[in-house]
Amino acid sequence: MSGAGGPAERSWKRHVVEQLKQRDRVQRQAFEEIIHQYNRLLEKSDLQAVLSERLQTDKFDHQNRHDLSPGVDAGRADALLQEMAQIRIRHQEELTELHKKRGELAQNVIELNNQMQQKDKEIQSNESKMLQYQQRISELEAECRELCSSLQELEQANQTLKDEYDALQITFSALEEKLRRTTEDNQELVSRWMAEKAQEANRLNAENEKDSRRRQAKLQKDLAEAAKEPLPLDPDDDIEVLQEDTAEATGETSPGRAISRTPRRISQPPQAGILDSISNIFGRRRSVNSSPDSTEVETHTGVCAEVRLPSTALHTFDAHDGEVNAVCFSPGSRLLATGGMDRRVKLWEVVSGRCQLKGALTGSNAGITSIEFDSAGSYLLAASTDFASRIWTVDDFRLRHTLTGHSGKVLSARFLLDNARIVSGSYDRTLKLWDLRSKVCMKTVFAGSSCNDIVCTEQCVMSGHFDKKVRFWDIRSECIVQELELQGRVTSLDLNHDRTELLTCSRDDLVKIIDLRSNAVRQSFSAQGFKCGADWTRVTFSPDGCYVAAGSADGTLFVWNVLTGKLDRTLDKNHSSAINAVSWSPSGAYVVSVEKGSKAVLWSDI
Repeated sequence: MSGAGGPAERSWKRHVVEQLKQRDRVQRQAFEEIIHQYNRLLEKSDLQAVLSERLQTDKFDHQNRHDLSPGVDAGRADALLQEMAQIRIRHQEELTELHKKRGELAQNVIELNNQMQQKDKEIQSNESKMLQYQQRISELEAECRELCSSLQELEQANQTLKDEYDALQITFSALEEKLRRTTEDNQELVSRWMAEKAQEANRLNAENEKDSRRRQAKLQKDLAEAAKEPLPLDPDDDIEVLQEDTAEATGETSPGRAISRTPRRISQPPQAGILDSISNIFGRRRSVNSSPDSTEVETHTGVCAEVRLPSTALHTFDAHDGEVNAVCFSPGSRLLATGGMDRRVKLWEVVSGRCQLKGALTGSNAGITSIEFDSAGSYLLAASTDFASRIWTVDDFRLRHTLTGHSGKVLSARFLLDNARIVSGSYDRTLKLWDLRSKVCMKTVFAGSSCNDIVCTEQCVMSGHFDKKVRFWDIRSECIVQELELQGRVTSLDLNHDRTELLTCSRDDLVKIIDLRSNAVRQSFSAQGFKCGADWTRVTFSPDGCYVAAGSADGTLFVWNVLTGKLDRTLDKNHSSAINAVSWSPSGAYVVSVEKGSKAVLWSDI
């Protein structure tokens, strides 16, 4: 700082000296004439004093001479006196003029002194300002040096970031090229895999048709052999009774024709479709030949007669090894399916208020996100985070179909009402329509946002999305019919039994009912302490549509009355973590809730 401040200090001092010299040169000219006149005035004043002394001396001498000789030189003395008087008058005038000029000069000196004082004050003020400016200059120079240092550091950092950006750009280009090659390889593998699956399906269908034709031929051969053998007719035989029934039903009286038709009615196998397999065919025969109370046959009751409000935890059990994401009752309310992050779907049989493990469905490569039975309860559909959806048969736990094609985890999958097609929604912001007969994707629709849940009617698919919207899709035209925006991310959708109302749950901690006839929110439910715990939290209608059940992030189960809009039940003692999903049995007797832990709870009013 001292080295940098020395030249600056010498510079401003030199500037001050030059300014003072300039002022001296400018103001000196005005004072030189005054000083010269003043000096002349002083000289004349001195001369006047000398002359006055001389005159006084001459006067004294003259008086002395007059006293000695008063008569001598009288004329000369008068002349001298007159000359002295004139000289005195002239000197007096000059003295008066000089006094006048002296006064004027004194006044000028006073004024100039005042001006000099003002100039001195101005100089002092300017010097103080110069000091301030110098300090400010020093501060600005210091700031400038700091800014220069910061600029250098920023330039270095910028260069470093530029180098890193160039490196990342090169890496990105390499990864992009690798991704392109991987995508091409993946598409090729998917194409080959789909072709192999189609070939496998064709082989399986061919084997099914061969087996069907073989059994048909064997049956025809057995019938031909049986027709050749003579049969004794006993009036008390059951065949005679069947013959009479057949005759009455067909209007024919020939015993031979009745006998030949009877085994055809009993033994005719059902036609095998593309979705059927050998195990399905034998499964049908086994179910036909088994007893009525066999556990392989499930009866469906439709809409329940009475809904029981849950109040008691009948059974609390560990459903999976880890988080449980999904739960669903079968249409007959006898079986319960749960899906978890352990990559399994487990089937439970509800017996006397307890859930007994019946079996596990395996084949998924990642966690299960949603599950659903078909309308007959024969097949189970599950969505998974390994970008696929899978279908199992319930009776033999066999994996039948694996539907791949999404580029993100599949968050929801649902059967359409015909059970021959399904719709899946994924994190990749697409919905896909699958045909189970051909096992291929029929349509892909870009939704624009991650799809968290799906429900279906005959010709409409409703999807809930991450962007807070519920979208209504026309299956035939592949376009959005309606959009409805909520206040939070949509986590769950459910339909009432007559499919006129849509139940939604969103991350703004509100459960809402949308009237599908007006496409408007009809009712909203909330409660103190209710909080939606995840983007896949599932809520449910009761079978009669009169109640709504939802699980909270603190493990509490809430039940609202749709008719009154009030909270009817709060069950908070059996879950230790956030409830992920709730399912109400179609019979109305049970409610099951599953949590982020490993537990599931079976509720009822018993």
